[in-house]
Amino acid sequence: MRHRKAGRQLRRTSEQKLALLRNLATSLIEQGAIETTEAKAKELRPFVEKLVTKAKAGTLHARRLAGRHVHKREAADKLFQDLGKKFATRPGGYTRILKLGHRKGDGAEMARIEFVEG
Repeated sequence: MRHRKAGRQLRRTSEQKLALLRNLATSLIEQGAIETTEAKAKELRPFVEKLVTKAKAGTLHARRLAGRHVHKREAADKLFQDLGKKFATRPGGYTRILKLGHRKGDGAEMARIEFVEG
């Protein structure tokens, strides 16, 4: 039974899923937008939005909490210096998901996740 187990499994163990979300979040922070499957994008959205909310606080404690998930120093700096200030007055909803259609190889639903204009 999977009572009270929220979120998608993405055919991975919990450790693999966390590593995937960390890597996707780092790529999204570095590049501003990424293309991935729709399921991964929907899982990534709350993960990234929590990181941006921590970046808005801008404290050392928030930086250390975000550092658990963003392992690249350059990405963490961009998160706190650029994105935290960009969304300082916005109460939430920092990302958008645009559906792109089916992937040619396996027919998976593709999506583009990007930061909205602050």
